[in-house]
Amino acid sequence: SGFPKWERKVRMFLCLFGLVLSIYALHVEVSRERNPDYRALCDLGESVSCSRVFTSRWGRGFGLVQYFVAKDSPLNQPNSVLGIIFYTLQMGLGLSVSKKAAAFLVFSSWVSVAGSLYLASILAFVLGDFCMVCVSTYIVNFALLYTNLKRKRAVQEIKEKAR
Repeated sequence: SGFPKWERKVRMFLCLFGLVLSIYALHVEVSRERNPDYRALCDLGESVSCSRVFTSRWGRGFGLVQYFVAKDSPLNQPNSVLGIIFYTLQMGLGLSVSKKAAAFLVFSSWVSVAGSLYLASILAFVLGDFCMVCVSTYIVNFALLYTNLKRKRAVQEIKEKAR
């Protein structure tokens, strides 16, 4: 195949890392909801607290879904659940070499990067918090976008050569 050799390995690493971060974030959020005294490994201080971020209103549905449905609606999922779905899709579709899959990978990546920029600004300007887990997922999302843009270009070149 005409894909860059590094692409599949990098995608797998990024998706698995993203999944681990998302599952951990969900674990922290659920633990904190069950026990308000729960301290996560990523809670290093007052302004370096991931559990404070995950349990804030922006930790579910980007803080936006609650304007359209009830706060406790099944549609208002923790961002970490959206992350689990996103990284699973990225991993699965990454196995396909179709032009449609490549286009969807890029589109969903742009959405994730937009979400990352939005949440990063909430983190910095609203919550005034530094969340290592959050910032790590933003980096993964930017790296996946880069990987997906490379993939899309490779798919286009393969299709053009096939004509």
